[in-house]
Amino acid sequence: MLKGISPILSPELLMVLCEMGHSDRIVISDGNFPAESMGKDAIVIRCDGHGVPELLEAILKVFPLDTYVEHPVNLMEVMPGDNVETPIWDTYKEIIAKYDERGAACVGNIERFKFYEEAKTSYAIIATGEKALYANIMLQKGVVTE
Repeated sequence: MLKGISPILSPELLMVLCEMGHSDRIVISDGNFPAESMGKDAIVIRCDGHGVPELLEAILKVFPLDTYVEHPVNLMEVMPGDNVETPIWDTYKEIIAKYDERGAACVGNIERFKFYEEAKTSYAIIATGEKALYANIMLQKGVVTE
């Protein structure tokens, strides 16, 4: 274990976060996301016993968001006609606001199938056991300036 590093960040996940460069993207997926098929060209890290919010919080403590794009954080849009509530998005925005001064303004939405295409080109996909629907989130890495 390390001081100041959340114990839910496994050695493998910490290595991946460190290896990533500016503009690389990582997906934190819900339990329904096809992580293995989308991640054929990415690193897939299994975190089945955890939810997306706790991983997002732990990651953002050590992961800078890209300041050169309007939306370094993207959520999967709800499909038209799919009557689903997404209160988890508010939780994400609260967490993001703790670590990025832009807060909710840096969060965008991507149409479901476009999100899948973007996920296929991500550096890594973290597969969680999150049960909330439309709980997938994509982060684009920035630079450390301190």
